[in-house]
Amino acid sequence: MNYTPTLQEKYTKEVVPALIKEFGYKSKMEVPKIEKIVINQGIGKAVADKKLIENAVSELTLIAGQKAIPTYSKKDISNFKLRKGVPIGVKVTLRRKKMYEFLERLISASLPRIRDFQGLNTKLDKRGNYTFGITEQIIFPEIDIDKISQILGMDITIVTTAKTDEEGFSLLKEFGIPFKK
Repeated sequence: MNYTPTLQEKYTKEVVPALIKEFGYKSKMEVPKIEKIVINQGIGKAVADKKLIENAVSELTLIAGQKAIPTYSKKDISNFKLRKGVPIGVKVTLRRKKMYEFLERLISASLPRIRDFQGLNTKLDKRGNYTFGITEQIIFPEIDIDKISQILGMDITIVTTAKTDEEGFSLLKEFGIPFKK
């Protein structure tokens, strides 16, 4: 069975024609697309408690629908009681179908659950990529609030093939990401 995520269909049927019209691309291959989505959680308290990393890996795996991996410190920092090679975070990189499915769940189910949500910031990184932070992992419907040991935030980076911020912003806006007015 050939399954295509809804947002992937939307990209080919609506987003590509809209961006060709807006920027005057000569070919649909020129139109920027989303390359990958990276979800990253830094857990500073994991230096003292190793169980936090295991919990974060399982929660991020639930949220992303793909196995998350721990990230390790690269050097010793005595002020933070940190040794080289100690797990201090969790990350997962989503591509293709899983990326589109996650983005759809994020836009339609998770972001509207944020209290007093006014829209996401409109600042991109000069290369058409977009990063934003989420302060609580409990906005995702996959997470059971009763089983949470600690409220953790995360950074979500959407990497695009756009050459400029303007192209990247238009691409993400066409996908339906709710930006501030």
